[in-house]
Amino acid sequence: MAIPVPHRVPRRPHAWWMLLLVSQLLVAAIWWRWDWPVGLAAMLASHLSFLWGTLKPDSRLFSPVLTRLPTRERAVWLTIDDGPSADTAAVLDLLDAHGAKATFFLVGERARERPELVREIVRRGHGIGNHSHSHPQSMFWALGPARMREQIGRAQAELTAIAGVQPRWFRAVVGMANPFVASALREHGLARVAWSARGFDAVAADPQAVVARIERDLAPGVIVLMHEGARHGRNVETLQLLLQLLEKQGFRAVLPVANPVHGKTPPGGGVS
Repeated sequence: MAIPVPHRVPRRPHAWWMLLLVSQLLVAAIWWRWDWPVGLAAMLASHLSFLWGTLKPDSRLFSPVLTRLPTRERAVWLTIDDGPSADTAAVLDLLDAHGAKATFFLVGERARERPELVREIVRRGHGIGNHSHSHPQSMFWALGPARMREQIGRAQAELTAIAGVQPRWFRAVVGMANPFVASALREHGLARVAWSARGFDAVAADPQAVVARIERDLAPGVIVLMHEGARHGRNVETLQLLLQLLEKQGFRAVLPVANPVHGKTPPGGGVS
């Protein structure tokens, strides 16, 4: 089963400047008309809206973002972040055992350390996505334009060189994408992906609790967020429980087929 999905590369990555200018002109007008108490409140509200657009993983304020597959079939898009890791080989074996497909959102420098795992992911028919070069978890949302371009561009170059194909999907670190992400995505023909079901398995060490959280949001077309290589060491066990749940409820884990929508498509295709 292959589900076509819109591959929305940002068309106007610098449009947020106009939004910022208009909002601050409006703040100035309010300040002039109603004096500083109301003007200050308006300024804070305008700044908070930009912060909300950065910190909310499914916010479309600065760029398009995919949160679910457009299907009524009992299919989900299983995505696995933060690899490659010591878990990758076991994860691949589990996916094979259950006839499931997944997209691995990989970290560039980790891929460089374990290139054989990246190639094995592709060889077994799974997808790879860009998840930054070094995974700066605490500060990705605050990176400026030069460092953001470096994080996305270096990972894209490393993954392409190792896998032989260009990733077409990008997931922001911790899901937080500031205004400078869009221009880097457009430069590399990447579309941003968030999620619609997660169990916090990167930090939660109880597989049953993680899968129970995901189960609450299971529905046709959901994008499931999973991780590998967490310090608690139970990601593989958690994935096994999830795959068993998907089978029990009649869901299939499939890869999307990216349909270009405006924007730039990488030459020679890419990896779902």
